[in-house]
Amino acid sequence: MARGWWRDAVLYQIYVRSFADGNGDGVGDLPGVLDRLPHVRDLGADAIWLNPFYRSPMADGGYDVADPRDVDPLFGTLDDADRVFERAHDLGLKVVVDIVPNHTSHRHTWFVAALAAGPGSAQRARFLFRDGRGPGGAEPPNNWLSQFGGPAWTRITEPDGSPGQWYLHLYAPEQPDLNWRNLEVRCEYLSILRFWLDRGVDGFRVDVAHGLVKALGLPDVPAGVPQGWEGRLGHPLPYWDQPEVHDVYRTWRRLLDSYADPDARIGVAEAWGPQGDRLAAYTRPDELHQAFNFPYLTAGWDAARLRAVIDDTLATAATVDAPPTWVLSNHDVVRPVTRFGGGRGGLDRARAAVLLELALPGSAYLYQGEELGLPEVEDLPAELREDPVFVRSGGALPGRDGCRVPIPWAGQSPPFAFSTHSRAWLPQPEAWAGLTVEAQRREAASTLALYRAALRIRREHPALGSGPATHRLDWHEQGVPAGVLAFAREPGFVCAVNLTGGAVRVPPYGALLLSSGPVDPVDGDRVVLPADTAAWWSTGG
Repeated sequence: MARGWWRDAVLYQIYVRSFADGNGDGVGDLPGVLDRLPHVRDLGADAIWLNPFYRSPMADGGYDVADPRDVDPLFGTLDDADRVFERAHDLGLKVVVDIVPNHTSHRHTWFVAALAAGPGSAQRARFLFRDGRGPGGAEPPNNWLSQFGGPAWTRITEPDGSPGQWYLHLYAPEQPDLNWRNLEVRCEYLSILRFWLDRGVDGFRVDVAHGLVKALGLPDVPAGVPQGWEGRLGHPLPYWDQPEVHDVYRTWRRLLDSYADPDARIGVAEAWGPQGDRLAAYTRPDELHQAFNFPYLTAGWDAARLRAVIDDTLATAATVDAPPTWVLSNHDVVRPVTRFGGGRGGLDRARAAVLLELALPGSAYLYQGEELGLPEVEDLPAELREDPVFVRSGGALPGRDGCRVPIPWAGQSPPFAFSTHSRAWLPQPEAWAGLTVEAQRREAASTLALYRAALRIRREHPALGSGPATHRLDWHEQGVPAGVLAFAREPGFVCAVNLTGGAVRVPPYGALLLSSGPVDPVDGDRVVLPADTAAWWSTGG
């Protein structure tokens, strides 16, 4: 069986708007990405994943797509995209781009036509328009809630001026959901995939992969079942993870496999499910190649929970012969340094966490700025925040802007060479002067140096990446204190992580390859592993 590049790849996520500004307007763009791609190559990643750069009114950071076959002028042109793809390939990097199939923008030509066409039309059949309930249809068709807060339905005014039907939007009202039971929708997205594949992309990260197909009849969610972010992993919901969604991905897999190398073009599911086997279903041999591991991301800094998630991930991935994936951060979640407690302790845990992640079998995802140890920016002014989570909650929820603050590249003051403009679109803290790429290149113990060393060893050591056993590791129990995770991978590798609040003694497994903090030998038969520290050893096997 062919073993594709993606089975043990490290993919580096680029949030285009915040990576690098090439035209001096304070907003990241594709020319900026082009200029800074050597950073990703030098880091040691195998591929880039680009967040949406398509034409969009930017109601949700580009995930409200008005034209999926064009580049928004904010980010550049199609020619700029082609240059990024070509340059990445020249640097030995694969290119994965976001595809957003669950919904469009309300400015998409299809939705504009649907509003004008009226009830029962073919144009409305592409979306999920329904009559309302109650007197005069004044109540939403069901009780579904938006992931951004409030009802998941908005009522329109019909062309004749009368109160009209409702349309479904599981996210913002500016993001109407498509009807994936409609053949025209399915054919359109196959055409979109071909458009980008023909331009040279190596794969797609599928946004809301679990949400395309809704339950027949659009039934109410039972009373008491949470529908927000907390409902994604814990409860079956009629708008998530419906069986028919897998028909979509079987069709997509046939298209991906039809390109010259049947193991070179990939699909990656951003999928949430209440059980591991439900997530694994997205990566069966005839469906997508990978699925994001959100249970791992949400496990926190807890040895027992992490071990349980790791064991479950390896076991369920093995049932479909898919590579496990591991991720600590992305553009939707609080950065690890802050999530793990903030300050020096949070940084220590984040550094240890990445060594754990990169030691595990399979593929890993890194988010821009993670390699710099950037914290969440929690004090952004309300008037500068753009995330609809913040806006629709009236400021009650902080939203995701804090993890999207632009990258600091060099210099002593903002915008830290992100842009030639005097300000970036979101302000960077003055304290980031010591966290720039330029500053960390000069420091042997910097977080950037740790990531580079870890990725180099991961590439060189025969036990790492997929290794000879994609779905296996051997836990060490003897001599390992409570709150410490230690495991071996063959041939000749051991990783140990101290998740406790104090130093512990562990066996001297071999020659120390790398550690996230100082590791000291004691009396020849034990090694002191400080609190919140991870280490890699070569056992000579």
